[in-house]
Amino acid sequence: MPSPYHVLVVDDEPSILKLLEKELAREDRVIHTATSARQARERMKKTAYDVLVLDVRLPDGDGLDLFVEAKGIAPDAESILITGHGAIDSAVEAMRLGVYDYIAKPFKLDRLDLVLDKAWQRVQLQRENRSLKHSQEASQPPSRLVGKSSCIKHLHFLIEKVAPAEAPVLITGESGAGKDVVAHAIHARSKRASHPLIIKNCAMLQRDLVRSELFGHVKGAYTGATETKDGLMAFAHRGTLFLDEIGELPMDVQASLLRVLEDKTYRRMGENEERQANIRFLFATNRNLAQEAAANRFHEALFHRINVFNIHIPPLCERKEDIPLLVEHFLGRLCSAPGACTIADKAMQCLLQYDWPGNVRELRNVIERSIILSENGIITERALPRELVEKSHACDDNADAPAAGALTLDTMERNHIARVLSFHDGNRVKAAQALGIGRKTLYRKLEKYRLEE
Repeated sequence: MPSPYHVLVVDDEPSILKLLEKELAREDRVIHTATSARQARERMKKTAYDVLVLDVRLPDGDGLDLFVEAKGIAPDAESILITGHGAIDSAVEAMRLGVYDYIAKPFKLDRLDLVLDKAWQRVQLQRENRSLKHSQEASQPPSRLVGKSSCIKHLHFLIEKVAPAEAPVLITGESGAGKDVVAHAIHARSKRASHPLIIKNCAMLQRDLVRSELFGHVKGAYTGATETKDGLMAFAHRGTLFLDEIGELPMDVQASLLRVLEDKTYRRMGENEERQANIRFLFATNRNLAQEAAANRFHEALFHRINVFNIHIPPLCERKEDIPLLVEHFLGRLCSAPGACTIADKAMQCLLQYDWPGNVRELRNVIERSIILSENGIITERALPRELVEKSHACDDNADAPAAGALTLDTMERNHIARVLSFHDGNRVKAAQALGIGRKTLYRKLEKYRLEE
């Protein structure tokens, strides 16, 4: 069940508060109360409320003034004003300032109950829109890890184990290897899957605004801070924050991030109050952070804190047996219709012989380009980038392969088995695992292709 939303009711009449707390509380809604503006401020600084219910007349202030102040503390919370004085000018002023709704006493509980749910729906919609902006979901990475190699199977095992936990995860691997895919998979299998996954590439943060983007700021915190704004910590509340290329984060901000991980609290710029950070953290890098920390280019304590659980993604050149499945996957995603495009055997051989320095991302881009250049729905060698074809021909020459145009499926299989066996230094057990076949099947093929020696 999704986490309940939190409501703060502020009224100077204890009897009304007691009634509302009893009648409005549900499994999906938590009611908190305060009898004064001062008490409300204290509670708002300690708890992230989603909806505020404010009495216009309070013993130590005005509900409208408290609403304006609350926008600086909880800018995305919606507010409902309640008054026993029903002045129309107060209602107009409240709506002008941005109050969600205005209810006059005496009111019916079912009316307030309905307005609370509608206000919460508006908060959710605004947060979803904001999450889309910050999570970069338009890039739409592959929805799952594709492959049957032993290393992919191991990755699935690690993801299933760590996803339900709350420990931070450090995902390492070369650029384009699929670190974002692993992050999506962890979040989707976690207890926070119904809440946002916020993605931010630290290399894309403006250096002079990094702290503000991460933690937020209050009005006047620095030159140009004309209004209070939340940061990524608030956007990811109850969800997951994935910081890609964490090695690019400035050292001074790394120290602040360490405090968030240790204490589960943070401060917006220009603010003294601590805020709760109910967040699952995922990190990724293509750097060797251990070496960076040893060279004082990365905060050593932060490295040890984020390296609680490490998932390393091997480069594509170390799991070439996954390439046919990846090609099939990308053809299914990128073609205009299922089965609209296929790949010729020679073209597949070129893909298998290429080293893929850009990893899975490069393979996807090659397939997308090749679909455009395909002939009658078939990707041939002519549709591939020149360097792939040249690399394939060079490999064929070195391996004394048959001349171009004479490759058969048996020849392709023989060459591939020979390469995998050579990669594993003749270890047939490892070669069979890498090929995704049983040892007896491998022995039969070795005998068939006279590769026993």
